[in-house]
Amino acid sequence: MPEQNRNSRNTRRGANVPIDNTYGHLQPQALEIERVVLGALMIDKDAFSVVSDMLVPATFYDPRHQKIYEAVQSLNMNDRPVDIITVTEELRRMGVIETVGGPAYVVELSSQVASSAHIEYHASILAQKYLARQLITYASEIETGAFDETIDVNELVQTAEGRLFEISQKNMKQDFTHVAPVVTEAVQILQKASTNTSGMTGIPSGFTGLDNYTSGWQRADLVIIAGRPAMGKTSFALSIAKNIAVDYNEPIAFFSLEMDNVQLVNRLLSNICEISGKKILNGQLSQDEWQRLDKNVSKLQNAPIYIDDTPGLSIFELKTKARRLVREKGVKVIMIDYLQLMNASGARFGSRQEEVSTISRSLKELAKELGLPILALSQLNRTVENREGIEGKRPQLSDLRESGAIEQDADMVLFVHRPEYYRILQDEKGNDLRGKAQIIIAKHRKGSTGDVLLNFRGEFTRFQNPDDSYVAPIPEGMPAGEFISSKINGDQADPFEASVMDDGMMP
Repeated sequence: MPEQNRNSRNTRRGANVPIDNTYGHLQPQALEIERVVLGALMIDKDAFSVVSDMLVPATFYDPRHQKIYEAVQSLNMNDRPVDIITVTEELRRMGVIETVGGPAYVVELSSQVASSAHIEYHASILAQKYLARQLITYASEIETGAFDETIDVNELVQTAEGRLFEISQKNMKQDFTHVAPVVTEAVQILQKASTNTSGMTGIPSGFTGLDNYTSGWQRADLVIIAGRPAMGKTSFALSIAKNIAVDYNEPIAFFSLEMDNVQLVNRLLSNICEISGKKILNGQLSQDEWQRLDKNVSKLQNAPIYIDDTPGLSIFELKTKARRLVREKGVKVIMIDYLQLMNASGARFGSRQEEVSTISRSLKELAKELGLPILALSQLNRTVENREGIEGKRPQLSDLRESGAIEQDADMVLFVHRPEYYRILQDEKGNDLRGKAQIIIAKHRKGSTGDVLLNFRGEFTRFQNPDDSYVAPIPEGMPAGEFISSKINGDQADPFEASVMDDGMMP
């Protein structure tokens, strides 16, 4: 290429993108501040408590400084004094005294600092530099993996999510809060509640009996809605979603890992328009049903419901999407169907129980971060099927599937239980249980536990307050239990109703 053309090309490129030859690929660091922080730690016995939750040995860029901070950390954890002499002796015990520059370098560090007054500010700078280095390493690993054709891209995406989530969690610092502003906030909430004759302090569920126990879904709560297949927990969740969004006009996000968005909307249409699921599927509506659809469909269209049907949703994806929905759409409640179908962002665990524990803990953290209730559906194990009698079929907290951590992390655990399914037609008080569902509040961190009886209309995927005296139609001369079994197992079973009764899975 002629010299003139090369110069012309370089000139044009320089005009568009200025070349800064002073920038090199030196990793983010602040060596002078590292020396100041270490010096301050050796002249002030209280300095370590100020920065201990911000700094780890790897925060320091200089390997010598990493070892010195490790010695300071060890001395503090063993309740030993920290000064030039003790740090020197600890480094000698660790066998690295010469590696860090000998006693002379330790003395030099402490001699450069007169006060520890600004150690917190200096430590925050080091933490930011360390975070930047972590992100650079993270990006480099992902870039290398993306060029490697032997690595599955989908697995790489999961790994990338997991690593970024891990980095963000490890670098999240939560400051303490004085009790005074918290008391003020609590009193304000109490005063606001006193003006509300209904006693509702949270988002109403739409079920009177349930709201009497809970005062609505409370901010920062993790609520687990659990049940065996065929109990209708998805129908219960959709009924709650309909009540919140359609009846109370509160924005809600529904993450459906099991059904796609059309299936979900079909159930909501059946619920709102009172058209059987079978007809919603095959389109064989009567004139009256078409009129009901035309009249009520706008309620669903105008409802602030935001659906995400991403299969295999990771906890990292959920957090990202949830923050955006709260910020942009003002979402007040998040629902997840269901917890066991999520994954923990590609991180590796020794067992599925450990992964589910991480997911439930992350959901609780997200509820606290966003200040809203998260309602997550969960499966129960098969233990209940092997127990006998009325009480035996009643679900227990120990039946929660795959992880005891779910029970620990949850602020509230609700069980959806339909005794009728087990041919139990009366409760211990003699109440008729046909067409009924018990919502069992098995755990309630902020209140009492108990049972709430609701009507269940499987053909409409709907749970209702008991004011509606509806009883499921049973063929004359056939016991209710046999009717239920015939509906699930018989040739005349309605495919949509069967899916409603078992939430997509046969027992």
